[in-house]
Amino acid sequence: MRIFGKGRHRPSASWRQATDRAFTLIGDGRYEDAGELLTRAADLEPWLSESWFNLALLHKFRHDWEQARAAGLRAVALLDREAGAPDWWNVGIAATALQDWPLARRAWQAYGLKVPGGATVATEPVGMELGSAAVRLSPEGEAEVVWGRRLDPARIEVLSIPLPSSGRRWGEVVLHDGVPHGERTTSTGHAYPVFDEIELWAPSPVPTWVVLLEAATEADRDALEQLAADAGFAAEDWSSSVRLLCRMCSESRMPSDEGEGVHLDPHDHSEPGHPGPLGHRTDGQLWVPERECGVAAPASLVRGLLDGWVADSPDSRDWRDLEEVC
Repeated sequence: MRIFGKGRHRPSASWRQATDRAFTLIGDGRYEDAGELLTRAADLEPWLSESWFNLALLHKFRHDWEQARAAGLRAVALLDREAGAPDWWNVGIAATALQDWPLARRAWQAYGLKVPGGATVATEPVGMELGSAAVRLSPEGEAEVVWGRRLDPARIEVLSIPLPSSGRRWGEVVLHDGVPHGERTTSTGHAYPVFDEIELWAPSPVPTWVVLLEAATEADRDALEQLAADAGFAAEDWSSSVRLLCRMCSESRMPSDEGEGVHLDPHDHSEPGHPGPLGHRTDGQLWVPERECGVAAPASLVRGLLDGWVADSPDSRDWRDLEEVC
């Protein structure tokens, strides 16, 4: 990532050297040292929008949103084009993090997006109809890609039930970056971008539980998921929805439903024959009755939900080992 000037004047060699070294340091996680160099570059070429764009990027990486907003505004003030500049996208992310909704609206509009209500409304930019997307939670740690609903260009509401290792819950809203890293495609051919989480924007009060189910058929499993959805919460069969992927696979264009049934997904790095997060594949069986399931529901409801599911078909359903995990 190197941002060099293309505008009115060619930046100095000193500016280029400081900027190049700064992004090398950023790649090594040395943000403080990089900040000193990018500040020096901005002092050398304060008229260059890229000087402030780079500083805004650094502050975004550090989650210093006040500084990111300030540097971003200086960058857009020096732009020589009216719409579509990535500088405005960074301003929009910083404004969203700070809940500065008038500025967020202005940024998305300046980037070229249609925002209901205009740039002067002081409320969240709802109704942008951006659809579904996937988000990579904890991208620098035990990354996990989950499905969600885009609330605006910088926020996704998590609709999957994340594994406890991510530290995230169903229903949380996460701030995400603007450049997708990978895609997930469905059996219908639709492709959905995978965005990287930046940070948690709004927590969820709903805990995550793990439970072992005995579900004789897929229809029995589906009935629990529907029962939870009807109650306003969620259940997810982790035994079939979870794949372990290497980083290269995760950041590529991946079908979201590979590995079901007896098909051996060459990108799936889990162990065959084991239900749960390490068992997307089976050992040749079309259905394994024992399922590891995630449930997102309040403590006051979760046992009643499971008991009600069993009561509807006691000969083909059972549950055990319920545990709150996040």
